[in-house]
Amino acid sequence: MASAAEQLASNLNFAAFAKADELKKRIWFTLGALIVFRLGTYIPLPGMNPDAVADLFKQTQQGVLGMFNMFSGGAVGRLAIFALNIMPYISASIIVQLLSSVVPSFEALKKEGEAGRKILNQYTRYLTLVLALFQAWAIAVGLQGSGNLVLEPGPFFLVSTTITLVGGTMFLLWLGEQITSRGIGNGTSIIIFGGIIAEFPAQLAQTLELGRQGAISTGLLLGVMVMAVVVIAFVVFIERAQRRLLINYPKRQVGNRMYEGQTSFLPLKLNTAGVIPPIFASSLLLLPTTIASFSQASGGTGVLATIATYLAHGRPLFMILYAALIIFFCFFYTAIVFNPVETADNLKKHGGFMPGIRPGERTAEHIDRVLTRITVLGAGYLTIVCLIPEMMISYAQIPIILLGGTSLLIVVTTTMDTVAQVHGHLLAHQYEGLVKKAKLRGAKR
Repeated sequence: MASAAEQLASNLNFAAFAKADELKKRIWFTLGALIVFRLGTYIPLPGMNPDAVADLFKQTQQGVLGMFNMFSGGAVGRLAIFALNIMPYISASIIVQLLSSVVPSFEALKKEGEAGRKILNQYTRYLTLVLALFQAWAIAVGLQGSGNLVLEPGPFFLVSTTITLVGGTMFLLWLGEQITSRGIGNGTSIIIFGGIIAEFPAQLAQTLELGRQGAISTGLLLGVMVMAVVVIAFVVFIERAQRRLLINYPKRQVGNRMYEGQTSFLPLKLNTAGVIPPIFASSLLLLPTTIASFSQASGGTGVLATIATYLAHGRPLFMILYAALIIFFCFFYTAIVFNPVETADNLKKHGGFMPGIRPGERTAEHIDRVLTRITVLGAGYLTIVCLIPEMMISYAQIPIILLGGTSLLIVVTTTMDTVAQVHGHLLAHQYEGLVKKAKLRGAKR
C-alpha cells in the first residue's frame, strides 16, 4: 500500500499548482531576477569601442573566454557590466571548501553547524570581493593594452572599469542569494543556467541556417538531436543514481519508554563531484588557446600558438588530456567534499552501525572502498558525457555550445534541482491543506 507521501505526490497536478500562491510568488520573483540579469548583460562597460570588441572576440572565442561567455549569457563577448558574472564566487567557494578540509580552524567552523556555516559564507564573500578586484583590474589593464579597444585610455578608465566589473559581480552574488531565499532553486546555479539557455535560440537558429544552406546535412542534424536526447536521458539517470549503504540503529530506552531499532540508509551519489571536474579541466586546457589568441591578435606568434593548435577542440591530445583531467578532478574533489572517517565517527556517536562491519575505523574503510568504486563509475560517466558532444561538435562543425558536456551537465542538473524544489513546495502545500481540514473537522466536533 502506498504511503501518505506517495499518495500526495500522485495527486500533484496543475490544479494543485494553481492553488499554491507562495510557489507562484517564488517563481515570478525568480523570473524577474533573471530578467534583471539579462538586461545587465547588454549594458556595456563605459569607454569601449564596440566594433573593435566584436572583432577581438571573434578571434578569441574558442578559448576560455568562449566558455566564460557561455556562462555569462554573452556578457563577455559584449564586455558588459556583468562580464565577470559570478565566476569569482565559484572560485572562492571552491577555495573555502579546500581550506575547510586542510586548515584546522576552518575545519572546526565547518563542524559547528549553522553558525559555522554562516561564518564560512562570510569568508567566501570577502574572498569573492578580493578575487573580483584582482580579475577586474587585470581585465582593465588587458583591455587598455589591446590596441584600439578603449576610446580614452588612462587611470580613469582603469578605475571605472574595475569598479564596474566588481560591482556587477557583487550585485549578481546578492541577486543569487535573493533567488535562493525568496525564489525557487539555487540562485548561483539559476544565474549560470539562465546565461547558458539565453544563448541557445541564437545558436539553434545559426545551426538551422547552416542546414538550410547545405553546409550541414539534414541527417546529421537529426543525428545530433537524437544524440542530445540520449545524453540528456543518460545524465538524468546517472545524476539520480545512488549507492545506499544500510545502517542499523539498536533499541534504545528514553525514560520509561523503549524505542524499537531503526533502519536507514547512507546515500552515496554516483557523481559526488558534480560539474566541478569538467569546469576545471576545460579552464586549464583552454587557457593556452586564449593566451595564444590574444598573442596573435597583437601580432605575435610563438610556442603558445603551436601548443594551442594541438590543444584545439577535436584534436587527439585535447581529448586525452581532457579525459585525464576530468578523472583526476573527480577523485580529487570527491576526497575534498566527502570524508569517510568523519562520517563513520558521526555514525558511531549516534549508535549507528553497518551490518557485519565494526563501527569506527572498519566502517570508514568500507565507506572509502565503496566511494572509490562509485567514483570510478562517476568519472567514466563524466568523461563520456563531456567527450561525445565535443567530438560531435568538432567533427560536424555544429555551433551549439549547449550540447557541450559542461553546459549540458549544468542545465540538466539545475533543472532537476529546481523541479525537485517545486515538487517539494507543492507537497508542503498539500500537507498544509490536509492539516487545515483536520483542524476544521476537529473544531466542528
